[in-house]
Amino acid sequence: MKKILFAGSECMPFAATGGLGDVLGSLPAALKKAGGDDVDVRVVLPLYAAVEEKWRAQMNTVAIFDVQLSWRKQYCGVLSLEKDGVLFYFIDNEYYFKRGSLYGHYDDGERFAFFSLAVVEMMQHVGFFPDVLHANDWQSAMSIVYLNLNYRHRQGYEYIKTVFTIHNIEYQGQYDMAILNDLFGIDWKYCSIMEWGGCMNLMKAAIECADRVTTVSERYAGEIQSPEYAHGLENALRKYSYKLSGILNGIDYNFYDPHTDPDITKNYMWRSAYNKPQNKTALQKDLCLPESDAPLFAVISRLVSHKGIDLVREIAYKAVRDNDMQLIVLGTGDAHYENFFRELEGAFRDKVRSMIMYDRKLSKRIYAASDFLIMPSKSEPCGLSQMIASRYGSVPIVRETGGLYDSIKGYWVEDGQVRGNGFTFYNYSSAELYDRMQAAMGVYRDEEAFKKLRKKVMTTDFSWESSAAKYLQLYNSIN
Repeated sequence: MKKILFAGSECMPFAATGGLGDVLGSLPAALKKAGGDDVDVRVVLPLYAAVEEKWRAQMNTVAIFDVQLSWRKQYCGVLSLEKDGVLFYFIDNEYYFKRGSLYGHYDDGERFAFFSLAVVEMMQHVGFFPDVLHANDWQSAMSIVYLNLNYRHRQGYEYIKTVFTIHNIEYQGQYDMAILNDLFGIDWKYCSIMEWGGCMNLMKAAIECADRVTTVSERYAGEIQSPEYAHGLENALRKYSYKLSGILNGIDYNFYDPHTDPDITKNYMWRSAYNKPQNKTALQKDLCLPESDAPLFAVISRLVSHKGIDLVREIAYKAVRDNDMQLIVLGTGDAHYENFFRELEGAFRDKVRSMIMYDRKLSKRIYAASDFLIMPSKSEPCGLSQMIASRYGSVPIVRETGGLYDSIKGYWVEDGQVRGNGFTFYNYSSAELYDRMQAAMGVYRDEEAFKKLRKKVMTTDFSWESSAAKYLQLYNSIN
């Protein structure tokens, strides 16, 4: 039996802010489903204040011990519950994790160093030594480093293999080298492992120490070896390119299912897509938009530049003014983008709604209501929105980068058959985005053509099935 332990800083449905939480909430269950009795899959994450009481009521305390992080001796409790065949561990320490938000605190380095060390230390206390420790992003990167530097000589730890997944290379866990020992408890003789670009870099250390490094799409695995995408880590990734690969994420087909989704107005599937417009009408009514059959475009995103929001801003006024269309924006981010979309709504009250908020349930209503999703990212490791939109029959309009390139292919028709599953453009150009929006509206006006495209989009497989099989192959390949 292959024993796998995922370590990560967030996980749906317990506590999550983005794509990492979605992945850790769905990939482990997909691995268990694919491997059956041949795999034992477990996940460990912090016990945040955000974890709801309904989950806490199902937990059992399985271990209590102290974690020695440099000169600090800190309490650590380990609680567990089982869900979808996966055992979840929760690292309990109220000083570090009983906070109003998951991230953004002055001591995040210390908080996640404690978490990472607790992940490794807990193995002997809960009696579970995995064959593979699979850490994710900088917050759990140190679990691999601590394992390699401090635990390999201990019984049970000798043969654990390690995988490190980069979900977003922009956030690397960078700190002053002066706190290497005082905060992280790493001996100075290991400073070459920890140092990169004149400072401590937790992601770089995990890349060096891990047996395998993965990222969340094949395209992104190539992109992050170039200065344009790597945020300073390109040389490290080139050096270790022999252990780097990309595996495209999937989405949870049970949570994102228009056929059963309780959060949308009218359920439907590709065979009954004629029910989808009822969701559009209901949302228009609720948002006080005219109940029009004009194409409805959606932006569901963090409102920041690397998501391509500056391209949307450059063409939004012209697009809305000159075309029979509607636009709904959902998200939060940089103030100048938030204010722009508020002003756009003010200028076009009968065409635009700007929902400056984070609301997962509302996002599903918008996916179900919209005809097109705009996602023109400057960089996109994988992207889940284009997959979710496809599941709900909202045709993606994307830039050809990262996982967007791997998952969405440009629309064309050959011998009467639809070959692509969206509209794509290559250059980081608002003119190209506008051109693809025009092309999308052209297909929309051809009712039969758009019906075929929507069917193609909704039947594209973005489940975890094929990707889970690739992860199992990866684990089995590590000697």
